[in-house]
Amino acid sequence: MFISTTLNESMRTDYTTLLAQAKALIADETDAIANMANLSALLYHNMHDVNWAGFYRFTGEELLLGPFHGQPACIRIAMGKGVCGTAATQRETQLVKDVHAFAGHIACDAASNAEIVVPIVKRGKLFGVLDIDSPSVGRFTLEDKVALEQLVSLLVDRLP
Repeated sequence: MFISTTLNESMRTDYTTLLAQAKALIADETDAIANMANLSALLYHNMHDVNWAGFYRFTGEELLLGPFHGQPACIRIAMGKGVCGTAATQRETQLVKDVHAFAGHIACDAASNAEIVVPIVKRGKLFGVLDIDSPSVGRFTLEDKVALEQLVSLLVDRLP
């Protein structure tokens, strides 16, 4: 049984605990969809001040919506478009303090004001991206970037 450790809004995310939980959740599973589903739930319910957490999978041509938690989202995102498409094309984490200042931002949820997107790459091949949104401008920090990159690394280790 899994017990959530949701933090109140005045606390920062406890990444030591979150990463340990993520590792335990996916340790014995190799199915990418199942692991992304559990990780998106873990992030959504255990990070404070987020309104969307999920994955987009790379189809070979574009990003396609994968497991997520939050409001309904854009289904397909072209490479190089928006924060997700930029992260996928550049294969670099995008930490955007104010999405309205990001040229070409795609507004899937009008409540989102900050976003962090981490590319998922294994052996040089793009698998997809982890995307997390917040209604608060400036929500994501370098601490979030480092920890979420570690979380994606755990997922990459479970990919075939």
